[in-house]
Formats: sequence, C-alpha cells, structure tokens
Amino acid sequence: MQIKVFKFGGGAVKDAEGVRQLSRVLARFSDVPLVVVISAIGKTTNLLEDIASGWKAVPGSTPDRVAADWAWQSISREWTANTREHLFWVLVETHDKVIRELMPNNPEHIMKTIQPLFEQLRTLLEQAPSGNDNKDYDRVVSYGELLSTTLIAKYLQLSGRQNRWLDAREVLVTDNTYREGKVDWKITVPLIKREVGDLMDTNTTNLIITQGFIGRSKEGVPITLGREGSDFTAAIFAYSLNAESVTIWKDVPGFYNADPKVFPHAIKLDTISYEEAIEMSYYGATIIHPKTIKPLQNKQIPLYVKSLFHPELQGSTIVKTGDIAQVPSYIFKKNQILISIYPKDFSFIAAGNLSAIFSILSNYNLKINMMQNTALSFSVCVDHVPEQVLPVLVSLKESYRVKYNTNVELATIRHYTEDILDRVAFNRVVLMEQRSRSTVQLVMK
Repeated sequence: MQIKVFKFGGGAVKDAEGVRQLSRVLARFSDVPLVVVISAIGKTTNLLEDIASGWKAVPGSTPDRVAADWAWQSISREWTANTREHLFWVLVETHDKVIRELMPNNPEHIMKTIQPLFEQLRTLLEQAPSGNDNKDYDRVVSYGELLSTTLIAKYLQLSGRQNRWLDAREVLVTDNTYREGKVDWKITVPLIKREVGDLMDTNTTNLIITQGFIGRSKEGVPITLGREGSDFTAAIFAYSLNAESVTIWKDVPGFYNADPKVFPHAIKLDTISYEEAIEMSYYGATIIHPKTIKPLQNKQIPLYVKSLFHPELQGSTIVKTGDIAQVPSYIFKKNQILISIYPKDFSFIAAGNLSAIFSILSNYNLKINMMQNTALSFSVCVDHVPEQVLPVLVSLKESYRVKYNTNVELATIRHYTEDILDRVAFNRVVLMEQRSRSTVQLVMK
C-alpha cells in the first residue's frame, strides 16, 4: 500500500478542538501508511515573527532548569523586561491553554515533552543576534512547527495512536537562502526515502508526524521555506516517497474561486487542473502554496483539499485534467506597496537598468506580485513588509529616482469579463493595470 501524505494547517489546529478533530481524521485511516505534516498552531508564526523582530541580547540572564515538580514557572519569570519577553510568555501560555484543554486531568505529560523547546528558544533569545536578520528569523520562527508537532505527537500517543516524530530538518535540505530556502532535491529525496522507510519498517506504527515550513542548510543551519511553506513540505515528502496522494485538511471544505471568509457567495471548485492551480497560487490564492503543485504535477500525484471538520464531504481535487475556464476567480492582496523607479538622468529603462533593478530585488529576496515598465519607468507591486522593503528603497535610491504608494490593494481576476472589472474597480483609483488573455491585475487605492 502506497503512503499518503496529509497536511494540517495552523488554522485547522488552532485550538484543542482542532487537535482532537485531527486525531479523529487520522483514526479514519488507521490502516493506511501516513506521513502527516503539521503547521504551527494558530497564529504562532506571527507571534514568533514579532519575537524575532525584537530580538536583542539580555546580558546576565540565565534560564532556570526544570524543577522536579514540573510547572511552567520553572522557566524563570525574571525575564520579563520588554515586549519581546512578554511575547515569549504569550507563546508559552498559548500552548499551555491548548494542552490543558486537551488533557485537563494530566496536562503535565505533554507539558514536560515541549518544555525543552521553550528552554532552547529562551536560551537562543538571550544570546546576541547573528547580525543577519533573515538567518535570525529562521532560527526563531522554526520553533512554531517544532512545538506543534511535539505537542500533537504526544497527545496522539497518550490517546492510544502510536506514531513516530520526525525532525524535518534532518531530511529536508536547502541552500542558504534564508526565509525561502531552495530545496536540494538530490540530497533531500534519498534522505526522506531512507528515514521514512526506516521508521515504518522497524517500528510498530504506520504514522509519522513531521513539521511543515522548516528545513536546514547543508551546514545544519535552520532554514524556512517561506510563509505557508507547509504545503510545499507535503509536496516534497510526496514526491520523494512516490506517494499515492496529498490531502490538505483546511477549515474550509475545498478550493474556492474567492476567499469564502471574505466572499460568502464564493463557488467551490470540485476539480481543477495542475496548471490552473499553479496560476492561482502564483497570483496569491492562499489555499495552496505557489511551489506546491509542480512536484506533484511532475509525478502525477493528485492533491485533495478537504474539510477537517467535515471529512466526509467531497472537497476539491487538483489533477492532470480539469477546466474552470467558465468560472472567474478572484484573488485580493492587501497591504501592498507600489514602487516606481526612474533613471536619474532621464535615460530609457533599458536592459542594463532592468538587470540592475532585478539584482537589487533579488539580493533582498523581494517577491514581485506585479510589474510593468514604460520607456522611462519600471514599477513593481510587492508585499509591504517594512524590514524587507526599506533596504530595497534605500539601495534603489542610490542610482534611481523612486516614488511609491503605500496601502494599496492588488486584485487579480482569472477568466475576467469587462462587467467584472467594472464592479471590482468601482469607486476605486486604479494606479496600474495589466491584462493577458485570461488574467487581469489591478493595483488600486
């Protein structure tokens, strides 16, 4: 029997009931070999990002060791001097709440299991940062998935479902591109095959729990795969194991033509093609990570998107064939910044200028959501992440005149009509527009 790969996102396991439902879903597949990829709980990644952004050394502070009669207070609460330290305790208490609701009578069994991870993070934050913000980001944010999978694996064990916990950093190897590591497939594929095979062959369980989003460089440094990278992790494992399928369990019952949390009349798409899924994810559809589909397409592995709380429903299927050309799809990205770049000497935007501009954007790993050039300018729309955008603006201004608009929204419509465009742009100022046969993008205020 071929292995199936399941992925559970942070929204699906944001609380104790989500973790319980994960357990119920797994119980439906007790006789199937499973590799289960799990994201950080709820908004943990956001919290860890805030902690990482405020990371400063705290001189002369040493964490207490675990007391014999274990309790969270065994991590010294003297370490509470600033916002970053407060956020650390919010992180602890977030997981503490889930644990106590899962195991009200004996929470200490799970607490003791994840205690060392909090101590490791605490010790890390008491050290001086490396000076490389992206490297430090990956070192801190990686703890979200380590905490969630350790917690859930222990809960499953205490509930009677034996499993093996696999550290994804031992098998998923990338280059040194912090915050968006590029997978080294030649190293990663045999490592996953060997490790998963060994765990399933030499133990009495057919269930492996591992982390999404994280890997390591060849030198052993933690690397993340980019936001929402857990979907990609599931595809990497599926590709490496020639899996039967990948199922992504969400808090929505499938793949929609618009965000159903924003658009109550969004239409669920039962079947779509790999190509359409790639296009939609490239433009920012949040249900699937942009890099997820290609490895699955290369081996014709189907991907299912199903509801965690209604696993009996059909969900959506992404396979080789499928056609949704008649159904317009809407993708909206807020908090964008539109950057327009002009040569200082009023020369044309030629190949040399474009090469230099792209080099600057690449050096800071700034992903372009939309771009357009005229004879005298080049404009890009990107996510407005200040710590990434600001150094790009500073670098660009050394050689170019730069203008920008903040707080803009990027709307992408697949299979559009003129009537749809009129409705989307109604009462809005369109700053930039770009069309192809099947897609239109609008940057709007």
